[in-house]
Amino acid sequence: MSATTRAAAVPAAVIARLKAVVGPAGVLEAANEIAPYCRSWRDDWVGDVPVVLRPQSTAEVAEIVRLCAQARVPIVPQGGNTGLTGGSQPHADRSEVIVSTSRLNRIRALDTTDDTITVEAGVVLQQIQAAADTANRLFPLSLGAEGSCQIGGNISTNAGGVQVLRYGNTRNLVLGLEVVLPDGQIWNGLSSLRKDNTGYDMKQLFIGAEGTLGLVTAAVLRLFPKPTARETAWIAVDSPAAGVALLSHMRARLGDAVSAFELIGRAIVDFLIAGVPGHEDPMREVHPWYVLMDVTSQGPAGSLYEPLSEALAGAFEAGLVRDALIAASGTQAARLWRMRESLAEAQASAGGSIAHDVSVPVSRIPEFITRADAALARAYPAIRLCAFGHVGDGNMHYNPVRPLDWDRARFVAERAQINRIVHDIVVALGGSISAEHGIGRSRLAELVHYKAPVEITMMRAIKHALDPHNLMNPHKVVPG
Repeated sequence: MSATTRAAAVPAAVIARLKAVVGPAGVLEAANEIAPYCRSWRDDWVGDVPVVLRPQSTAEVAEIVRLCAQARVPIVPQGGNTGLTGGSQPHADRSEVIVSTSRLNRIRALDTTDDTITVEAGVVLQQIQAAADTANRLFPLSLGAEGSCQIGGNISTNAGGVQVLRYGNTRNLVLGLEVVLPDGQIWNGLSSLRKDNTGYDMKQLFIGAEGTLGLVTAAVLRLFPKPTARETAWIAVDSPAAGVALLSHMRARLGDAVSAFELIGRAIVDFLIAGVPGHEDPMREVHPWYVLMDVTSQGPAGSLYEPLSEALAGAFEAGLVRDALIAASGTQAARLWRMRESLAEAQASAGGSIAHDVSVPVSRIPEFITRADAALARAYPAIRLCAFGHVGDGNMHYNPVRPLDWDRARFVAERAQINRIVHDIVVALGGSISAEHGIGRSRLAELVHYKAPVEITMMRAIKHALDPHNLMNPHKVVPG
């Protein structure tokens, strides 16, 4: 089945059988109830389905998948619907059903000896963070949508966030998975082992697969000691090159205590202050670039203030820093991080952006920004350049904003060309066109353009082996 030749509409008899599996509380059929599940919150991906199914157990998920496999009905798995590439939206022909994990929302176990938490796929990320905190532990995955995104979606997109520098992305935080396979079988891989060398590490297939190989229903996640000391700094620098040099300086002085290191261009700060209420400039003077940094450790509260101050003093002497502010309280630190978390709103308030979630080697971030800025300025002189991101792991959100005198339709019409300009530079520098948001539908054509044919062949082979009828989130991630 190609991307242009889809299955017929879901037969009424199949819908009736699916509804019986989950019962009335697990079914949404009214158009106004279904609509929010069919629309992405960004980039206007919109589809339609005859029914949204909300199972409450892994057994119910397995029965849904088994029935769909028998009837050749495609399934769109969906978590909190906070994705950024159209990966959790159905197509518009009503040939698919959405299976929402929102009622798979139990925390099954928390083990402070193993430092693990076992959760179902529909548990909201913020609830996992809170449960860990109550147990004096840390679950370090942290991103702007953490109040609504679900862990199953985080796993399926291999989410990153602001603490990847120290703790790694989602792939590094998952020890075991429970997955319903495309034929309805349940793979119980809920292991808490750190070491298991008995063949292929099967869980890694499903992390980042965006629901195309199976439906994640539960996971065993790693927990960490809860930091007892934390300092947050807002630092002004001259350029991305100074920011990257500052990262190297800070890690040499403070080691793994550097847990987050965000590079933020002045343009997005201006959009934020002008367009999103409740924010103000942390510094009196305007600077071209900023770093938002967290350092954490297990030492006494306040014990990092002096080491951070000394490291910053050394950075001043080396000419890496223009100005620096160490948060005087937890409230001020939270205010600084709210600025970072509100940058998506800032772009929307400025007229909308064309988002690029890219990664390059950390050492090449300055070159990437310089080259991309110059190329876009040549092609679109009125475009407003905007960049920020997790510079510690090479992941930049390079999101040029709509020119003031353009309407939205004109800007959207240039998306493919703008993407090509930016992504050509990314790939030339040895980078990736998707660092943490995934492929979904938005990046599928670009994946084919940039990825080596042998890798595409390997991806198709894995997809066909597990899902030979292309029923799990079809026409996303894996080219048809």
